Amino acid sequence: MSATSSSPLPSVAASDRFRSDTFPLIFERSSPGRRAARPPVTEGDDMASLLGAEHLRAEPPRLPEVAELDLVRHYTQLAHRQFSIDGNVYPLGSCTMKYNPKLHEDVAERFLDLHPYQDEDSVQGILELLCELQTDLEELTGMDEVSLQPAAGAHGELAGILMIRAFHMANGEGEQRRVVICPDGAHGTNPATAAMAGYDVVEVPTGPDGEVDVEAFQAALGPHVAAVMLTNPNTLGIFETRIEEIAERAHEVGAQLYYDGANLNAIVGRARPGDMGFDVVHLNLHKTFTTPHGGGGPGTGPVGVKSHLAPYLPAPRILQEGERFVVEGERASSIGRMRSFYGNVGNLVRAWAYIRRLGLEGLKRVSTIAVLNANYLRVRMREAGYEIAFDRVNMHEFVARPPAGIRTLDIAKAMLDYGVHPMTVYFPLVVREAMMVEPTETESLETLDAYAAVLAEVLETAQRDPAALAEAPRLTPVRRLDEVAAARRPVLRYAFVDAAD
Repeated sequence: MSATSSSPLPSVAASDRFRSDTFPLIFERSSPGRRAARPPVTEGDDMASLLGAEHLRAEPPRLPEVAELDLVRHYTQLAHRQFSIDGNVYPLGSCTMKYNPKLHEDVAERFLDLHPYQDEDSVQGILELLCELQTDLEELTGMDEVSLQPAAGAHGELAGILMIRAFHMANGEGEQRRVVICPDGAHGTNPATAAMAGYDVVEVPTGPDGEVDVEAFQAALGPHVAAVMLTNPNTLGIFETRIEEIAERAHEVGAQLYYDGANLNAIVGRARPGDMGFDVVHLNLHKTFTTPHGGGGPGTGPVGVKSHLAPYLPAPRILQEGERFVVEGERASSIGRMRSFYGNVGNLVRAWAYIRRLGLEGLKRVSTIAVLNANYLRVRMREAGYEIAFDRVNMHEFVARPPAGIRTLDIAKAMLDYGVHPMTVYFPLVVREAMMVEPTETESLETLDAYAAVLAEVLETAQRDPAALAEAPRLTPVRRLDEVAAARRPVLRYAFVDAAD
């Protein structure tokens, strides 16, 4: 057909069926009688004989009827619309969205056929691996003992605070110590965890240098304080240079110092929370040690403690007795199980492989490049015209904001049209129009330059034509959603639409 042919082009509705980059997706592909799979019924069998008549429905469920090819294409198109670290840069501050090496997936698959109810003698290999991981994490954090039980970072937080509560109760101070101190820039899970454990939360402000206001912190201390929860580096990407003083003052009044391990990637292999004075630590293995991140889990949040809190650790732990590895029995003063069996073993294997592959020198290089990348991008954003909240040498992340009159939300939405994911926005709350950026060590210089160029172009557009950003994104399958309605009235069930309706 020539280019001048008068034949009409396919309609938008027709072409939508084949394009994976248009919205809406064609969800209604159902056609009566089509199947992607059939139960293994042989001649002469029926479902009643296979399953038992009492288990059969009186009426068949109203489910889509689709062929296998339609089903595969539908989910493949959905996968292509899903943003992931495997597809593009994902610099979510505080989340450490680093690449997960595929080698670790292969290592984890070697253990898929094990079962938690197997006899210990038949699973010595995985028990040895888990015991080694406990030791590795103890060494990297400066803690005396580690439990691999918790299933996520917040779960590890809860274990840590429950151990602190058990410690104070054993000392006869459980009723006296009713307060947990958190900085105003803390991760939201910190005050939430403290409240779940039955504590009142006292917030202390950030000082003009981006660190905890020590005078306000001192004023909040007293014999009523059970714990202080801190992240170091903090959520602003600033290292708490007065951490030893903070630890000393907390311990003087009998409080325990809790380390939120969300930002450990900035110091892994170079500094240890235990050496700073922390009594308990939780780790987000998905952030620092490249186990899968997001998608609802499974997560991993091991918790480590100094020796005085060790009796309260969740059970069981993996111990070495001579040449054998055994599962420890219940400790009399333990806070109990936090998770079935040994925890989320598949992710623990991935973390073990990451640590063993890199070694201490490799981990030092990880933190070095993570800090270098963040500082490089901070300078590039400042040169592009963004304001830096605390413009000093930062660690793994930093907080910026657009010039007055420009909304962070508009910047973030416009970035989607460039095929890159925006940074974390509007957090921490202590910075107006916050943009929290964490590129991690796995991004190349070329990627950082390209990301900075997108940020510069978006800001230039916003300054030249502010109304242009209000319509962004224009090229994504979904435009701006009603986020309040999505949160309050989510659609949680498939609604079958009859083609005849």
